[in-house]
Amino acid sequence: MEEGEGFLWKSNAEEASTMVSVTLGRVINTLLTARPRKLNDAVSRLSSNPRANPSSGSLDESLWFLHKYVKDAAEKDESLDDFLIPMLENSFRSKNVKHSNGDQSMILLNWLFQDEFIFQAIARKLAKIIATKNDHFIALGWCTLVRGLVDYESATDQYSMNGIRQRHIELLKILSSCFSHILQVISKGSLLIPVLLIFGFTCFGSALKDGFELPSRLGVAAADCLLVLTEYMTKVVTVPSNRQKSSDASAPSQRVELLATDGDKKAIHSHKSLETSNKEVEHLLWDHLEEVLHLVQKLLAWSRKSRPLHAKGLEQVLKWLQDIKDRSDHLQSGFMKTGILLLSSCWKHYSKLLRLEDRKMSHQYKELLEQYLSGLQFYTKNQVSGQSEIKDGGTETRKFFLSCLCLLLGRFDRKKLEIMVAENGMRITHVILPQLHCADQDVIEGVVCILKAIIFKPHSSPGNSHTDNRETDVVLPLLINLLDEQDGTARAVVMLMAEYCLMSKDTQCLQEVLQRVASEIVEQRKNGIEVISELIRISSDKNTVLSPSSWKDIAEHLLERLEDEEISIREQASNLLPMIDPSMILPSLVRLVYSSDKRVQSCASDALLRLLKYHNKSAEVICMLLDCLGNINQGPNFQRSEGNGEGSKSEADQVFKLIPEWSRSVENWNILIGPLIDKMFAQPSNATIVRFLSYISGHLVEVADIILDHVLLLTKGQKDMDESSFSRWENRNLASDDTENVEKLLFEHLCPLLIIRMLPLSVFNDLKSSIMYGKFINQDDTDYKIFSDECVASLLFKRAFYKFEFEDVRKLAAELCGRIHPQVLIPIISSQLEHAASSRDLLKIKACLFSLCTSLVVRGKDSLSQPAMFDVRKSLERVLLWSSLDGDEVSKAQHGCIDCLALMICADLQASESLLKDFNKGKILIGEAASRNSVLAYVINQLTSFKNEPVSNPQLGGEISTFGAPVPLPFRLCMANALISACQKISDSGKKPFAKQTLPLLIRSVEAITESDIRAACIQVLFSAVYHLKSVVGPYACDLLKLSVKALKKGSEKEKMAGAKLMASLMGSDDEILESISGGLVEARSVLSSISLTDPSMELRQICSKLLACISYP
Repeated sequence: MEEGEGFLWKSNAEEASTMVSVTLGRVINTLLTARPRKLNDAVSRLSSNPRANPSSGSLDESLWFLHKYVKDAAEKDESLDDFLIPMLENSFRSKNVKHSNGDQSMILLNWLFQDEFIFQAIARKLAKIIATKNDHFIALGWCTLVRGLVDYESATDQYSMNGIRQRHIELLKILSSCFSHILQVISKGSLLIPVLLIFGFTCFGSALKDGFELPSRLGVAAADCLLVLTEYMTKVVTVPSNRQKSSDASAPSQRVELLATDGDKKAIHSHKSLETSNKEVEHLLWDHLEEVLHLVQKLLAWSRKSRPLHAKGLEQVLKWLQDIKDRSDHLQSGFMKTGILLLSSCWKHYSKLLRLEDRKMSHQYKELLEQYLSGLQFYTKNQVSGQSEIKDGGTETRKFFLSCLCLLLGRFDRKKLEIMVAENGMRITHVILPQLHCADQDVIEGVVCILKAIIFKPHSSPGNSHTDNRETDVVLPLLINLLDEQDGTARAVVMLMAEYCLMSKDTQCLQEVLQRVASEIVEQRKNGIEVISELIRISSDKNTVLSPSSWKDIAEHLLERLEDEEISIREQASNLLPMIDPSMILPSLVRLVYSSDKRVQSCASDALLRLLKYHNKSAEVICMLLDCLGNINQGPNFQRSEGNGEGSKSEADQVFKLIPEWSRSVENWNILIGPLIDKMFAQPSNATIVRFLSYISGHLVEVADIILDHVLLLTKGQKDMDESSFSRWENRNLASDDTENVEKLLFEHLCPLLIIRMLPLSVFNDLKSSIMYGKFINQDDTDYKIFSDECVASLLFKRAFYKFEFEDVRKLAAELCGRIHPQVLIPIISSQLEHAASSRDLLKIKACLFSLCTSLVVRGKDSLSQPAMFDVRKSLERVLLWSSLDGDEVSKAQHGCIDCLALMICADLQASESLLKDFNKGKILIGEAASRNSVLAYVINQLTSFKNEPVSNPQLGGEISTFGAPVPLPFRLCMANALISACQKISDSGKKPFAKQTLPLLIRSVEAITESDIRAACIQVLFSAVYHLKSVVGPYACDLLKLSVKALKKGSEKEKMAGAKLMASLMGSDDEILESISGGLVEARSVLSSISLTDPSMELRQICSKLLACISYP
């Protein structure tokens, strides 16, 4: 040995260091490449004869050198990386070799560990590597080697591991400091994911796939390393044996000892301190409970996608660990031992089942399976029998065994699971089915997951038929029968049955469930509905789908449940129907909305509303609804309410009244409006579509440009009516084929107008909108492209003023023209009205008047204030001056002019407060200047004056007369009618200024007017004012009563009749007006008494008699 040492070591330190490194590398290579048996024999020889000189180049010499190097480095506290790193690399390279070469590392470390001083150095340096070396390959080798050292009994069973066994507890203590570093290693490699995923896998860290995390090679090794460390912290270490363990009978029987150490004394000392050490190890696991929790969380993330049953077991373990941790913060010191014992006892099993790579598990699963099933069966039986020592903890123990079963069975791939089920399926089913009666939800969920995996086998290949396996044939009837009660067991079975119905290739299970949905027993119906609910829920998360016929059966049964006596069943059916294909349920559902049974009607309405909201992005569903409504309304068997048409309209409203609430749920109208407009153009006579659009008109402003653009696009190809067809249509002289074509054209012209009418007024306000106004706003020529379809305004003008247009189309177009912005509308109307008046085109005049009236109603003073409105008034004068007969077309046009003037008055009085102020300040003047500013003053002046007013004179070519020409009597009567119409139409805010401007003037004017008919007309206006303006006429009541009395005394027949009506209106007013006129009632009674007896008109006598009775007998 001295010669060997002299040969190895030189005096020069630098040369010695180099030589040592070279020699160390050669020695380690020799030892790690040697056959394990030869290496073990060399260690045995060296141990049996420590003083023997090793032969040059032998394994014995390499062992001597290694021992010397490690001991010197330990004494000097130098790094052992040159020794440990090759050991790790050897473990890394040999990890996946079937006949592992890793035994060399174990043999060497076992030999070196027999010296406690060397063991301490190696163990601490080994622990330091994982904390300091940022190398994935070193980390992988480290985890592999450490797992082998800790789980030495599984790592090799051919050679004695007494050295490791002796130092096992100390090794666990030292390695426990590495827990946090190992957890970091598990996920450290995530930064390399983008690069490594290019090759379809990860070597280090973990990766996300489809929202779930998958483990890497390093992650698996690190997790298993940590699991082994924690598992051995739960085990009671036995006293080391002096016998060498060997499977070879010819192997040397002597024990391997440390060189020049007294192993016997150390063994005795180890035996004495064993009990204390075991307690410390148990506390190690308790102290690292937080790290164990993090480890289980990571394992759960890895298993959630690929191993659902295993993941379920992990969820239960995680929940259990979290409960222990939460309770440990509040436990008293006396209870700490119980917690430590519980953690150690259970984790001993969990840690083994959680290993990701365990080659021995395939040989042990039968033994473990039987152990867990027997334990579960035992505790279930004894808990049911009520044994006191089992009763309290029985449920938790059953949960433990179920968790172990989930972890064990969840480890198998599809093929191994099928083999296991074939051998043990009936046994498992027999044991776990009774667990469904447990009240604990965790137990029930565990059983459900196991049954799904074992009985229904969701991992089975697509070609397998579930109904062919004997487990299903036995279990399915049992599960079906459990649906007969409303309890926790039934709730668990609901999930199982839904899963099986979805995966089964036949409909046997589904039909059994549907029979219960239609059962007369309430509990069965409720459970059946629950299964359908769960089936619908999980069907959206799986690739497997039911056949259309199965969905149709489900839909029919759910529709029937809308008529169920139980409100909870009706409501659940109502909630489930929207999730089914609308084509299967919508026609029947709409019919149920019209049910005479209010309960059914309510549930069906709720279901329909939910369906529409559920499909609020589908135009197809809305079009389908409109078709259903159209078919039902046209069908001969449509159930209508008793009585007249009001009942059927009310029934139809049952569906349409749901539309506003549905419309509020729509987030994107762009995807709905196009198909709806297309449908309306395709079915222009379908009134259902028009009505539907009217219910969503408030939302159409959001997509107004899209609607208008669509409308213009579809109207570009429409034909116009020719003169010949128009004439024959007017005279009802068309052939049947022509009638059909013309009617089709009528609806085609109406359709875009009906759509435009659905849009709110605000759509017409944007003067910059090219779709709405084109170039109208910038065009000086008011006739610019008035008959075209280049913009919406020109389309409306075309339909309103085209000579050969349908009357219904013309009226609707004229109404819509009234919505056009006044800056565009009034100049064009003024021009068109002037031309029409010149040519006496009554159709165009009526269209212009309709548009004007609509504009004045919706726009008010904005329309009246347009400069062209004065020219409009001149055209109205011209028309009103025409001779007419009652009921002829001219008379109808004149009535339109009267209404137009009345609306002008109403619009002029919109700003009532400002007008009132102007009136009080004397700014309202009478005369020609005032007539240009106030329509009301103009009308009053035309009524009360007989000359000197600007009236259009046909004899003067329509020019304004510059001299006092007499005002024709019919024209003045038209002014009176305009005032009467204004009284009827005026708003509340305009009543007071209207009364102040009108009543005093008329009261005074009656005295001065010489024409009896005009006086009667004025009194008629005053009567209308009292009747419609109500209390506003209070200040003028006395004068009005005097005027009526005077008319009764001295007036003509018409004046007397008008005066009687005026008096009747005053006497029918409120108390304040009656009180104000009470002083004149004596005279009034005298006049009434006289007329009631002497007047030749019977009608007047009767009116006066009634008024007299009112005065005499209040």
